[in-house]
Order: sequence, then C-alpha cells, then structure tokens
Amino acid sequence: MSSPRQLVARLGLFDATMIVMGGIIGSGIFINPYVVARQVHTPALILGAWAIGGGVALLGALVYAELAARMPSAGGQYAYLREAYHPAIAFLYGWVLLLVIQTGGMAAVAVTFAKYLRTMAPIAIPDGWIAALVLAGLAIINCLGVRAGSTVQSILMVMKIAAIAALVFVGLWYAPADPSGTSVRPVLDRPVSFNLIAAMGAALIPVFFAYGGWQTSNFIAAEVHEPRRNLPRALIHGVIGVILLYLGVNFVCVRVLGPAGLAATATPATEVMSRAFGQTGTRFLAVAITISTLGFLSQSVLTAPRVYFAMARDGLFFRSVAWLDPRHNAPVVAILLQAIFAIVIALSGKYEQILNYVVSMDFIFFGLTATCLFAFRRRDARSSEQTNPSSAAPGFRMPGHPLTTLIFIAMSWLVAANTIEKYPGHTLIGMAILAAGVPVYFFWNRRNKKIQSA
Repeated sequence: MSSPRQLVARLGLFDATMIVMGGIIGSGIFINPYVVARQVHTPALILGAWAIGGGVALLGALVYAELAARMPSAGGQYAYLREAYHPAIAFLYGWVLLLVIQTGGMAAVAVTFAKYLRTMAPIAIPDGWIAALVLAGLAIINCLGVRAGSTVQSILMVMKIAAIAALVFVGLWYAPADPSGTSVRPVLDRPVSFNLIAAMGAALIPVFFAYGGWQTSNFIAAEVHEPRRNLPRALIHGVIGVILLYLGVNFVCVRVLGPAGLAATATPATEVMSRAFGQTGTRFLAVAITISTLGFLSQSVLTAPRVYFAMARDGLFFRSVAWLDPRHNAPVVAILLQAIFAIVIALSGKYEQILNYVVSMDFIFFGLTATCLFAFRRRDARSSEQTNPSSAAPGFRMPGHPLTTLIFIAMSWLVAANTIEKYPGHTLIGMAILAAGVPVYFFWNRRNKKIQSA
C-alpha cells in the first residue's frame, strides 16, 4: 500500500517571515492606539504599554520557536498539544479554531475589508456579500498551492509594511506636533499605586490582542524549507519587525495628537494623515486599511487549514479533509471547508458576537501550548539519563527557560482571566462550544479505531 501524499516544503525564510507578520498586523493598529490612551495618559505610559506588549509577544515567539524546532509538523499548536498531552486536547483546539476562533475572526476582518472598500468605490453590494466574495477568491488562490498563496500573502504584506512606514514618515515630517505629545514629563499620570497598576493592566489587554497571531505561522511548518532553522528565525524576525512598526505608529499618534487628542478620536491614524494632507491623507489611510485587512485574510486562509488537515490525517475528522490535490499538494478540502464556515458567519452578521465567545479560549490555549515546552524538556531529561546529555533535542532553545516561559504563560492566562471576568456570559458560551467537542472527539476516535482494526 502506497504512503499518503505529503505536504511539500516550498517556502523560504522571507515567505515565513511575511506570514508571521501578516498573522499579527490587521486593521487594529490603525485604530487601537486610542483604546490604550483612554487608560493611561502620558506619552511614556502609552508607548510603555506597547513596548511591554511587544516584549511579551517576543517571549511567546521564542517559546513557539523552540516548539517549531522540536516538531516542524503540519498543524503547529495542534501537533504540540497532541504530543505533549493527549489527542483529545489537540482536537478540542482544532474544534474551536474551525468553529469560531479562526472563522469568526476571518468573517469579522472580511466585513471590515468590505466596509473600507465601499468608502473608496461606489459598490452596490452588501458588506456581507463582498466579504463572501473575497473569502472565496482567496480560498481559490490557496487551492493552487502553498507557493501561490504565500506569494499573494508576501505581496500584500510588503504593501502593508510600506503603508505603515508611510504613515510613520508623514507623522514625523509633515504633520504638526502637539506640544503635549513631545513632552517627556510627566512620566506617570498618577502616583504609584494599585490604581496605576490596574490602569496599566487595562491598557495592556488591547495591546496583547493587537500583537497576537504570530503562532499561526507554525501551522505551515511542514511546508517551510529547513523548518528547524528557518521557522524560529522567521518568528523572531517577524515579531521584532512588528514591534518596531507598532511603536512607530504609536509614537507618531502621540506626537501629532497628544495623549488627550489620541484618547478623543476612534480613528487616530486617519486623523494623523488628515492633519498632514487633508482628504488625500484620509483616502490614503482607507486604502492602507483595506490592504491590511486583505493581507490578514490571505494569511488566515493560507495557514489554519493545515490544522484541520492534520486532524483528518490523525483520523479525527472527515477523511476527505486530509486529501491533497495531486498537482499542487494543497489541502483543498480543508481550505474550502474553512472558507465556507467563514462565509456563513460573515453572511449571518453574527461574527462579532461569535468571536466574543472564544476570545478567552484563544488565550487559554496560548498558555497551554507554551506549557508543552515543560513536557518536552522533561522528556529530554529522561532521555539524557538513559543515554547521554548530548541526546537532548537539537536546534533553537528558549532563552531563560523556565522563568521566561512562565512569564508568557502567566500573561496569557491573565488576559484570559480578565476576559472571563469582564464577559462571563460570553465565556460560558465559549466553554459550552468547547465542551460540545468532547463527544465529537470520542465519536471520531472510536470510528478511527474501527477503521484501523477492520
């Protein structure tokens, strides 16, 4: 019996780096700075929040870099949870990813793309249908293979970087500065107290969300050349690149608008461009946000189907989802399945509500996946006792482990706890969706055992 067709490594370091950055940068960076400025009110605190968030994201990227070096398998987080703990936990991650986390996020971003597209062109088509068309188009491109999907993603990411760089350049050289935005004093907006810590904590929540998404690059590990070397480098380079871009955007927003002006506008990047070039600047930002949302969608369509593909290969999903197109080696059924789910959610208009159900789930799995590193390191220790110390897994190692890993886990679960505390009703629904996956797992597991024993 011939072995099943495998995914083919066709992506290099540049492609992987663009995928890392594309998974993080959506439309939020053009809007979210004002949310932070409403919690803390000095330039130092605002920029400090984004720097801290970037530092935590980099810690997470380093954790996932070691996981990728240890196990460069299709599915990323799914594979780590399966090998460190149990296939049931891995399945539940894939379950909520398909039903809500990935598809709900894609639907929301696709509708955002439609809204901005309609501001630039008089298109007489409802937002939901525009979203459905762009999701379908990107799915078709990715069905032509990982090379085609990655090329589109890289082009859009380069355009996105150019747009953000242009915003930073305009904010530095053409937009007039607000005196309060360039002052280094005061550093704090209130005395050192629990109130200051609480305000900084509230400011960090949207920052952590804005930095999320780099983990999805690990989904396509099996399609990266020399993944043990290139994927860790891509994660580190990509996250550092995003940190620099985010700090640049926030610096110009604070410089031009001042802390109070930044907190007062829900469209800070647009306001910066408008002060420099009027309506021309506003139109430029609309184009930039449209490109940014399209690039984020392209990355989502490219990466997440590899999780469903891995689930099917393990016998925990429909066998057809593991099918690879013989010409392009693309998991076509997995790609189309995700697109259909996202399109249905976009057309239903319930995407924001659905996404709220599993926001806490996403960060719980963030932290849980990072704990896999402890399980793998323990196995290394047992293996070295039985053989010799040099038998430990080669490749990238998380600097400062276990302390640095614990910091990332703690921050992930603090975000999850904050979300649970703020939205207990949404969290209960999210837990119900997660729990509904338990009997589904046992169904697929039992079915797979019957097939194997037949």
